Amino acid sequence: MLVDDSSVIRSLLRQYIAKDADMAVITEAQDGEDALKKAAQFKPDVILLDVEMPKMDGITALPKLLELLPKAKIIMCSTLTERGAVISLKALSLGAVECLAKPSSNGGDSVMQLFEHLLLRTIRGLFPDRIQKKVFQSTQTKQRVEDETVKLLRSKNTAPEAPQATNISRIAQEDCTLSDLSRAYGGTPKVIAIGSSTGGPQALYTVLKNLQNINIPIVITQHMPPKFTTMLAEHITQQCKIECIEAQDGIKVEPNKAYLAAGGFHMLFKKVGNDTIIKLDDGPPINFCKPAVDPMMQSLIKIYGQTILGVILTGMGQDGLEGGKELIKNNGRLIAQDKETSTVWGMPGAVASAGLCHKILPLDEIGPWIKKLF
Repeated sequence: MLVDDSSVIRSLLRQYIAKDADMAVITEAQDGEDALKKAAQFKPDVILLDVEMPKMDGITALPKLLELLPKAKIIMCSTLTERGAVISLKALSLGAVECLAKPSSNGGDSVMQLFEHLLLRTIRGLFPDRIQKKVFQSTQTKQRVEDETVKLLRSKNTAPEAPQATNISRIAQEDCTLSDLSRAYGGTPKVIAIGSSTGGPQALYTVLKNLQNINIPIVITQHMPPKFTTMLAEHITQQCKIECIEAQDGIKVEPNKAYLAAGGFHMLFKKVGNDTIIKLDDGPPINFCKPAVDPMMQSLIKIYGQTILGVILTGMGQDGLEGGKELIKNNGRLIAQDKETSTVWGMPGAVASAGLCHKILPLDEIGPWIKKLF
């Protein structure tokens, strides 16, 4: 169901979704009140919900829609502004599974094509068990979208990696082999590196509330656009009582602080004397993400080696897998969120199914488990 007071936006979204054979727009609404009536009648699986609308806005409608359809996946669409970021984070706390930033009208074809790709990929990723192998198979339409996106990104001096033809979320967690903890570094970690995506903000709050005063730095990559990461850092500071700083080029990494990768940049690290310094990287998207978990992890390994504790939380895709492999090669420790508590068991499922994890834990147990290491 498309919910937006702009008929132009609804038409655009309808055109994008019509290109995917696995999806269909079954109804549209122009405000929150209309959405509640249509939701009761049509019972959609996915609701694309605008934030600002007359009569009843998206934030007001969101909890009412979830009360009516508890299993529906609601994706918020907001403007890429500071206000849009604040409202989007509130929507995530109310039960939205993801927030997408609407492309600006003056962004041009390239921006619109990237938004189209992100929209379709996000919806597919929320239903891996239903769409099954069709997610990454090349129907003419899907292949065209992937090819055009890759071509577009490469024209901007980028080289994204193609999605792997695997369906991690269909793997049973009980079939995942744990890595041998006795072979990993057993001392107190010198840095905690966390990766997350869909469902990540709420998961981060839950984990970080347990990690106050542990006297080491925490570095985080959450897949989010600019402005959204600025607001997320502020929310982490307020809710978790840990000073969280959006990454800036050249700042020193210090204990008892969390550093969040800035939207639109990979967060890398370099050693300068005895200090670890953050380096913002404007290179190509990796795993279609920027910031991405893999470059963060790989950069940290060069400095901290086996003393890193890696944590992979809920998110679609498999960002963090390559970094996780390198971490385990260097005898570092890696844990992941379990399938039951993940919004999408893509990223944690990828490292778990590869046999890289020393522990696969419910979300509520991750923070306390880490705390015991100190």
